[in-house]
Amino acid sequence: MPILSYLSKRALQAFFVIIVVSLLVAFAIRQTGDPATMMLSQSSNVTQEDIKNIQDALGLNQSFWVQYWHFMKGLLVGDMGNSFFRGPIAPLIADALKSSALLAFLSLGISLVISIPLGIYAACHKGSWADQLIRVFSLAGLSFPNFWLGIMFMLLFAVTLRWLPASGFDTWSGLVLPAITMGLILTASNVRLVRTAMLEALSKQHIMVARAKGLSEHSVVYKHALRNSAITIVTYLGLQFGALMGGMVVIEMVFNWPGMGTLAIEAISQRDYPILQTTITVLAIMIVLINLLVDCAYVILDPRIRLG
Repeated sequence: MPILSYLSKRALQAFFVIIVVSLLVAFAIRQTGDPATMMLSQSSNVTQEDIKNIQDALGLNQSFWVQYWHFMKGLLVGDMGNSFFRGPIAPLIADALKSSALLAFLSLGISLVISIPLGIYAACHKGSWADQLIRVFSLAGLSFPNFWLGIMFMLLFAVTLRWLPASGFDTWSGLVLPAITMGLILTASNVRLVRTAMLEALSKQHIMVARAKGLSEHSVVYKHALRNSAITIVTYLGLQFGALMGGMVVIEMVFNWPGMGTLAIEAISQRDYPILQTTITVLAIMIVLINLLVDCAYVILDPRIRLG
């Protein structure tokens, strides 16, 4: 079964990537200092025995491998342990992940709704004034830092016009500004990608044959060219998901959005190892799984992979 062999290899690669990433995260976090010392740093007359008691209570006196084993075993069964300061981690991660996923997929949806039609139109009208305008728009979008664009939208729509809330997750309207900000930032690069992929697909010989057979331009563009360029677009979107999650850390801080980025920043400021390790590991697993889904999509989009 070539398909099962292909997918099993990709799944095995994803498993090893998750193990390596989780090990690196666990090791790097423990190089930042001792949380027990930080917790007692504001107290006077702290003794080594007090620090040792805190380390024993938090399990910090165990070896690195024992701590890592307990962490991964708990992660597999959904028991993520307890934060040093905020109680059980699982509900914190669940709430933050739900908020981040909602923002990420809505932002990506906004980007695709705008970038795919614009990219196709620009490719089909190469060299026209519309193509030039779309390229200028995408170049300008790439030049704007995401935090600056978010602040400008906040000043315009929340402070000046008072149409939308500036921050928070109290109502659905609080999702509009961060989603549009991230969506437009993604659109700037996605338009260029779709245009380039479509130009390459439209130059293929089978497209010329399809036109010679008398097929309609709509059929040539959407049924043949767009499908042939789909694998390039899907590949880039899978890679873009990692950048999306990283960029959302800034957007979440600007709009006070209670997502994974905000949770990670708070954990860093408190040196809360369990929350920080769990947050980064869960994000890494998400990125690996998204790329695994992209590999699975290859089987559908490109018949040559099935034959291989």
